[in-house]
Amino acid sequence: MAADYADYVDWLRHEGRIVIVGASLAGLRAAETLRAEGFAGSLTMIGDEPYEPYDRPPLSKAVLLGTASARHTELPQRREVDATWRLGVAATGLDLAAKRVRLADGDEVEYDRLLIATGVRARPWPKEDEARLDGVCLLRTRGDAARLQQRLKAGPRRVFVIGAGFAGSEVASACRDMGIAVTVAERAGAPLVGALGGVVGAVAADLHADNGVDLRTHVTVTALEGDSAGRVRAVHLSDGSVVEAEVVVVSLGSLRNTEWLTGSGLGAGPRGIACDAGCRAFDFRGIVTDDVFVAGDVARSPHALFGYQFLSLEHWGNAVAQAETAAHNMVCRGADRRPHLWMPAFWSAQFGVNIKSVGVPPMGDQLMITQGSLSERRFVGVYGCKGRMIAAVAFDNARWLEFYQRQIERGAPFPVEFPTVDRRPEGRHPVAADFPDPSLPTHGPTVTLTGYSPADQQLVFHPARH
Repeated sequence: MAADYADYVDWLRHEGRIVIVGASLAGLRAAETLRAEGFAGSLTMIGDEPYEPYDRPPLSKAVLLGTASARHTELPQRREVDATWRLGVAATGLDLAAKRVRLADGDEVEYDRLLIATGVRARPWPKEDEARLDGVCLLRTRGDAARLQQRLKAGPRRVFVIGAGFAGSEVASACRDMGIAVTVAERAGAPLVGALGGVVGAVAADLHADNGVDLRTHVTVTALEGDSAGRVRAVHLSDGSVVEAEVVVVSLGSLRNTEWLTGSGLGAGPRGIACDAGCRAFDFRGIVTDDVFVAGDVARSPHALFGYQFLSLEHWGNAVAQAETAAHNMVCRGADRRPHLWMPAFWSAQFGVNIKSVGVPPMGDQLMITQGSLSERRFVGVYGCKGRMIAAVAFDNARWLEFYQRQIERGAPFPVEFPTVDRRPEGRHPVAADFPDPSLPTHGPTVTLTGYSPADQQLVFHPARH
């Protein structure tokens, strides 16, 4: 049997057909890795957008500020991938038994191995008639960024941002850099609380206030009001207030692109596509497949450093690392497969401050400030979970993160035991990290926990919802 599998892998590498659904960062890096690993067979790239793969982080930063063009955000190709590109046509279905991907134009593409890297999309405003008002914008795609930049360039009197996660905060920062009045509404008590907790969120709230943002917390938007010409003119809030605005940016998080897999038999749902540490997809019964792989934002994979908790990571670096692992495992023999063990990391630039994190902050129940000071907005905070370091975040102090990454990797104890030269009195003892109840929605977490506590010793598998 082992010889038969080895023969199949050898055939696949030279004559097989690999299809990648999702022509963005993860899809491109997977294609490059396949060719680098010696795959010489047929390679097809399917993407629902009409553009070749492009970089998304600049969209909410340089593109909005007008210092870069949305058209010039293409990802550089590290090597020739020699693929058939099917761009501008979405995948609409998957037949696992026949090994076929159905496309929106009625065509079908056969595969021997499939990589799903369909990522996420922006969560739209739920009231469709209000979402269609002129001036109501999302920010996820190249087209979204170009349209929003044109509206900001026109100099609106006020922009209203719904949601104070990373993306919403970056939009607010861009508005203030351009001298545009901006109001931000957040249902939680401060910006970034879903991603970094309330202690750090309070620092983010001060950043908003000091930069002239009209920040409204503990409120929700109840309605978007349009004028007789169908243009948005005002936003109604749950506290009864009304804010006039010519542009409304909806920043309510993301939805994983899994609907096209309904009925396919894969373990796919709103939380993503479940896969093992080697990126092989699970079917809905929890049985691993051997010819369907997953990578990027759409994947739910267990991580050894975090107790095999299933994580969905909306991180640039994770998409690259997971795509490379998936591609390697697609065309190697079983004994040569490797696990995806990338350390979660994230960065954001807003209001002149660089924010970076490593690990999984939302797992932490306590926080210690180990360098600098919250009041100075230049610090490192370390998160702890049941006696071990689980994550770290830095505001304008990223040089320490590599050190803390090594501590997290070795399961270093928490509270942090070693002294540091610039630790202030506020960092001598841990405090509650103040994350919101995970059952309540917040805007902005970049890691979704979908398994169990890292302190648990018994493996519990949570299948995806359908």
